[in-house]
Amino acid sequence: MGAAMAEEKRAHAMMFPFPCSGHINPTLKLAELLHSRGVHVTFVNTEHNHERLLRTGGARLAGRDGFRFESVPDGLDDEDRAAPDKTVRLYLSLRRSCGPPLVDLARRLGEQEGVPPVTCVVLSGLASFVLGVAEELGVPSFVIWGTSAVGFVCTLRLRQLTQRGYTPLKDESYLTNGYLDTPIDWIAGMPTVRLGDISSFVRTVEPNGFGLRVEEEEANSCARAQGLILNTFDELESDVLGALREEFPRVYTIGPLAAAMHRRVDHGASGLSLWEEDAACMAWLDAQPAVGSVLYVSFGSLAVLSLDQLAEFAWGLAASNRPFLWVVRPGLVAGDRGMEALPADFLAETKGRRFIAEWCAQEQVLRHRAVGGFLTHSGWNSTTESIWAGVPMICAPGFADQYINSRYVCGEWGVGLRLDEQLRREQVVAHIEELMGGGEKGEEMRRSAAEWKALAEAATAPGGSAYENLDKLVEELRLEVPDGGKPAKVTHAR
Repeated sequence: MGAAMAEEKRAHAMMFPFPCSGHINPTLKLAELLHSRGVHVTFVNTEHNHERLLRTGGARLAGRDGFRFESVPDGLDDEDRAAPDKTVRLYLSLRRSCGPPLVDLARRLGEQEGVPPVTCVVLSGLASFVLGVAEELGVPSFVIWGTSAVGFVCTLRLRQLTQRGYTPLKDESYLTNGYLDTPIDWIAGMPTVRLGDISSFVRTVEPNGFGLRVEEEEANSCARAQGLILNTFDELESDVLGALREEFPRVYTIGPLAAAMHRRVDHGASGLSLWEEDAACMAWLDAQPAVGSVLYVSFGSLAVLSLDQLAEFAWGLAASNRPFLWVVRPGLVAGDRGMEALPADFLAETKGRRFIAEWCAQEQVLRHRAVGGFLTHSGWNSTTESIWAGVPMICAPGFADQYINSRYVCGEWGVGLRLDEQLRREQVVAHIEELMGGGEKGEEMRRSAAEWKALAEAATAPGGSAYENLDKLVEELRLEVPDGGKPAKVTHAR
């Protein structure tokens, strides 16, 4: 009887990420951290992704005490999944059809013996429809937004940029006539930045551009949540976080999540991937004789390169004469192509000093002694993992918050070099040499990277800012456990 009552009093977080790797991974890390602190977790994937995960990391999905995986339909068919605009179709389908199944799931969970009722809902960005699920259930909601604090603020300010006439662009000539260099100096907590660095979504000529509208609406919807969770740490973004907390009093900075996981969770417990990871790349890294000699190259889970861009990167890497590990996932190249799109003569020329994998365990790769640089798309997960590993970056942003991440990596934090938007193999070679060739600039970036690594470690250590913020979040979740079966009182972030 006492154990049953204790279980009823236990916080139970139902967690739903937008169904792509960039949202699943940080949400899963948060889920693991909450579970390690005694919170009961139900992690909900779409049925399609659940099946993919079973194929790549199946045993994890069996769950364990107090941690379970569930799935709901996403409403897409095979034709939708193969369409060029599949992500847009997925977003719209989830909003249309996924809410009621989540409500039903939460209610079924509450009826199961030994399972505490759902006491809060945690959702990722692009899943704002789940806020309505929490409201229907009468429980508080928390949003784990997948960007940096500055990335979130930039997305919030898309509304003001539209109102002030900065975007949409008057015509496509504004993409190349210098207009994107317009200084933006009025966003609280941020230094002056270029308009083009705010977000890729300002680069539209459509008055009702889908991406611009959705991003702005999704960010502003976070005001309906009880709290905002960010994968960053206070020391990394102190100015912008100070300004953000004026608008959102409950901001929980608990990152880098990779570092927090490393400290608090059994290493064997973490990690699910929608692609099978190639373990052989680690053996290849082990065989490299020199510390910091390998350039790691990955453009994340969503980027698509044109054949021209692929060629510029490939021949830049070839001309660098340095060893490299390149992740070329299925679908990286336009036309839903992967490794087969690499030029045969490039493969011949680089044989013996490269490893090409479809996917890899990125955190392990970045922390390997042989890796000395990271050529990246500047997605936020990749950026935080590189900061935690102390690895400087070459940035090639192309979408969403990647531009502002790159701006901060290279400008504010001093740990990177940015490639021009008109990609040229000569600049790829020059940046690799500057980063890894032992010159003054490269040494300066490595010193800065080591300093940020130490600060990231300190933030996630006992007594550190992220460690304490995670404890505050867990305490907040426990305070929201209903007393005597009454719904928790729901307040909002602003």
